[in-house]
Amino acid sequence: MAYQLISFVLCPFVQRSVIALNEKQVPFDITYVDLQNLPDWFNAISPMGKVPVLRVDENRVLFESAVINEYLDETNPPPLHPHDPWRRAHNRAWIEFGSNLIGRQYRMLMAADEAGCGQERDGLLADLQYVEQQLGEGPFFNGAAFSLADAAYAPLLMRSEIIERHHPQGLLAKTPKIANWCEALRVRPAVRESVVADFEERFVAYFAAQGGFLGKRLR
Repeated sequence: MAYQLISFVLCPFVQRSVIALNEKQVPFDITYVDLQNLPDWFNAISPMGKVPVLRVDENRVLFESAVINEYLDETNPPPLHPHDPWRRAHNRAWIEFGSNLIGRQYRMLMAADEAGCGQERDGLLADLQYVEQQLGEGPFFNGAAFSLADAAYAPLLMRSEIIERHHPQGLLAKTPKIANWCEALRVRPAVRESVVADFEERFVAYFAAQGGFLGKRLR
């Protein structure tokens, strides 16, 4: 059977795995669930009740996006991790850092008032400036070669680009290397085709409906 990814349609973490699968041109199916009404079959296979989940076969499932991508990379050559052990460990560390940035971005979108939004925005900018220092001449995290680090940051940067177009926060303007990285990722087929066709409309509508200060201003 083909791999089955299970997720929420706007989940940035499952998008990381979709990008890896697209980049490797590995067949897979994707099933979207309603996080507010999770089916019993999902609860039976997801020990933490979270997405994404990768069903490898009838009896084996994996959870946590970074772990899923490591498995996909090890079992579907060629590898998307650097060959050098130090560089590979360095990438893993910054992938984990990127997971925290996704959480920061979510809190910025959900903050109830301008002060809370500004606090999260400033924290996100400070974190992005740390990432900026890791980038060379690009176009990707490690230079010319696309990697799992790029797959990990693409969802964050795709959403940042949408936010900047709808209600600018100045994040990409203050991190020029990340802005260039964002553009290189945005046009890459594996990234561009990693979300549903109406993703931007769904993203804007979802956060507008949540009632946060920034979310309401994306329309």
